[in-house]
Amino acid sequence: MSDELESQTKLVTTLKSIATEGQNPETLDIDLLDSLNILKKINNEDQKVALAVKDILPEVAQTVDLIVESFKSGGRLLYIGAGTSGRLGVLDAVECPPTFSVSSEQVVGILAGGEKAMYKAVEGAEDSQELAIHDLKAQQVNEQDVVVGIAASGRTPYVLSAMAYARSVNAKVVGISCSPNERFAQDSHVNLCIEVGPEVLTGSTRMKSGTAQKLVLNMLTTASMIRCGKSYKNLMIDVNASNEKLYARAVRIVMQATECDESTAQHALDLANHKTKTASLMVLTGLNAEQAEKALSQEQGFLRRAIANNE
Repeated sequence: MSDELESQTKLVTTLKSIATEGQNPETLDIDLLDSLNILKKINNEDQKVALAVKDILPEVAQTVDLIVESFKSGGRLLYIGAGTSGRLGVLDAVECPPTFSVSSEQVVGILAGGEKAMYKAVEGAEDSQELAIHDLKAQQVNEQDVVVGIAASGRTPYVLSAMAYARSVNAKVVGISCSPNERFAQDSHVNLCIEVGPEVLTGSTRMKSGTAQKLVLNMLTTASMIRCGKSYKNLMIDVNASNEKLYARAVRIVMQATECDESTAQHALDLANHKTKTASLMVLTGLNAEQAEKALSQEQGFLRRAIANNE
């Protein structure tokens, strides 16, 4: 048997043990159904995803604590994955700067095959262990960082290699998968295995697995940013008003945070250089922009504490 054929046979055997590659008994007749009943099958399976995420909330909270500690020490959150998993990491990372006014360096998404792989699969990228190490070295990953490997199967060579390298430089390592895998768990300081079961279409992990990963990634960044003072009540108080829509949102947030009128909110934002949190503190306390900035700095950016100490 040739090496290539032997490798292929081994992979076929491996796939049999991966939960997301199993055949879903609830959808064996899906090819016989009309549009509405196909959608009902998909929706029924999707409803299982949030419950699977609920089962691992303690581990997600542990991960949030690691990320918060990393941010406090000047570290970063780095997502790394291939295919759908990698694209979801990139998506979550690029949403952080406009939502929370953080640097694009604080949350980084790394996709096997690079930027071009966002739009078209790059052959062999997910199987390259060397590429993963190269990509993390390019980011100068170190002990202050949290590296989150994302792989629905828990077996992607690119991701496993990245996690092993991250551990070797003493970074904190978190694994997000949807199928139990011993090595994936061993390479993780925290193992987030979201057991969503077989997909509606066998092996199509862009479906339930992708949804589960998206939910967890949203939780990781949102909860971490809240813990770092990036919200006031449930408002995106640190939104970056970088375009017309976001400026309008900033005006509305200042109005909601302070119960002021629109013109007051706009005036405060203009004086605060469009910084929503600073503008809100100005309206609530009567501080000028410089004083408000200083007060927020003294409270590590937490608006509630700044208000309490300047009323």
